[in-house]
Amino acid sequence: MQTVSILVDVQNIYYTTRDQYQRHFNYNAFWAHVLKDRRLIKANAYAIARSDEKQKQFHNILRGIGFDVKLKPFIQRQDGSAKGDWDVGIALDAIELAEISDVIVIASGDGDFDLLAQRIQQKYGKKVEVYGVPGLTANSLIESADEYISIDGALLL
Repeated sequence: MQTVSILVDVQNIYYTTRDQYQRHFNYNAFWAHVLKDRRLIKANAYAIARSDEKQKQFHNILRGIGFDVKLKPFIQRQDGSAKGDWDVGIALDAIELAEISDVIVIASGDGDFDLLAQRIQQKYGKKVEVYGVPGLTANSLIESADEYISIDGALLL
C-alpha cells in the first residue's frame, strides 16, 4: 500500500477558496480523497495562532479529522504590515517526510513550493501531488507537481 504525508498551508487554502468561490475548503472530503487506498504517515496543518475562539474551534476540528495542527504566532509589525507564514516549516517537514513516504501532498497555491516539489522528486524519487485553487495556484507549482488536483466541487463546503 502506498504511503502518503499531507502538508496543508491553511492560510493559503483559506484565502484562495474564499477569494475564488466565497466558500470554505472541505477538509473531510480532502482527507478521504487523499487517503483512498493509501496509508497515512503524517498529516500536518500549518496555521496562524490567534486568540480568536472561532479559530481555536477550527483547529480542534482539524485535530479531530487527524491533522497535527502546527501553530505560529501572528506578527503585526509597527508599520501595519503582518507576517505569518509557514513556508520554511512546511519545506523542512516535507524533506524529512519524503524520506519515509511514497507521496507528499502539498495543499497550497504558493509558487515558493515549486523548488520543494522538484527537490523531493529529484533527491528522493518521490511523487508530489499539489492541491490548489485554479487561477490562484502558481503555474510553476502546477508544472513542478507530478499531479495537480483542482480544489473545486466536492472539495468545497
